[in-house]
Amino acid sequence: MTVSDAKADLRFYLRSARDALLWKLDGLSEYDIRRPATPTGTNLLGLVKHAASVELGYLGDTFGRPSGEPLPWLAEDAEPNGDMWATADESRAFVVGLYRRAWAHADATIDALALDTIGTVPWWPSGRDEVSLHHAVVRVIADTHRHAGHADIIRELMDGAVGMNEGKTAMASVGPEWWKTYHDRLERTAREADRAAPGDPAV
Repeated sequence: MTVSDAKADLRFYLRSARDALLWKLDGLSEYDIRRPATPTGTNLLGLVKHAASVELGYLGDTFGRPSGEPLPWLAEDAEPNGDMWATADESRAFVVGLYRRAWAHADATIDALALDTIGTVPWWPSGRDEVSLHHAVVRVIADTHRHAGHADIIRELMDGAVGMNEGKTAMASVGPEWWKTYHDRLERTAREADRAAPGDPAV
């Protein structure tokens, strides 16, 4: 595989994760993109804000290519988890725009540098803070796909919408009644397995 092919593969999977994450906002109200969907506050717009921050850090600052974007939620005196939710003053347009600018900045880093270029991650411990561009891109891809998965589940629980992207659901082509029957079957199976299990599960 050539370096060009390797970069193309990395860009493809990074782009697909980005698109999937951003698509989960489509058609939702301001309340729905911001409301906490889990006890730890996971929310759709916050996932996008976090993903933008990750790209600007790992594929910008780490390689001496600061974006110039102000990220006050990452300052030393910022409150915990400030990158995981959007304040009322941080509009959908602002967060999405930041993410798209982060894409452009990260893509420029990937284009400009060799994959074996070594960078220094500012927030990693000294002496263990060096990373190759290849490693950094893979890390960002993994992080973005993980959060796209979070967004998948949040969106399905919110309004039933599913799919990898607008043109590909990656779901079986069956109707809602089939899914209801399938869901109920899994529930019954889980209960049967639990009743049949010997003793309490290991802790």
